[in-house]
Amino acid sequence: MMRFLKMLFTWWHHQTLSTLLHTRRRGKLMGVDGQGNCYYEDKHGASINGKTRRWVLYNGDIETTRISPEWHGWMHYTVDETPDQAAYVKRDWMKPGQINMTGTKDAHKPAGMADTTGYADGYDAWTPK
Repeated sequence: MMRFLKMLFTWWHHQTLSTLLHTRRRGKLMGVDGQGNCYYEDKHGASINGKTRRWVLYNGDIETTRISPEWHGWMHYTVDETPDQAAYVKRDWMKPGQINMTGTKDAHKPAGMADTTGYADGYDAWTPK
C-alpha cells in the first residue's frame, strides 16, 4: 500500500503512476542495464525535434547519474543502436558509473581545499569593511 501511495504522490522514489501507465501504453522496452534500469523508446514514433522519444525508468531512486555509461550515448541520441544491438564492448580501462556525490563526504574537493568545514591555507571568508 505504501509503495502505491509513493507512486501516486512522489516522483523521487520511483516513477509516478502516470509515468508507469504512459510507459505501458506507449513504450517499447529497448533494454535493461546492470543496475536494473529499463530503457524505452516510443513505439508509435512520437518525436522531439525529429528524434523518437526515449526515456528510462530507474530501478530505485531517480538520479540521472545512474544511467550506465554504455546507455548514455543512446539516451542522448549520440548513437542510434542500443548497447545490445551494437555489441558494446566494455574496455578494461573504463570505470563503472558512479552516482552524484555532491553534498556527501565523498564529494570532489579541488586542490587547495582543506575540508568541507574550514578554509585552505591563505583563504578566508569575505567580510565587508
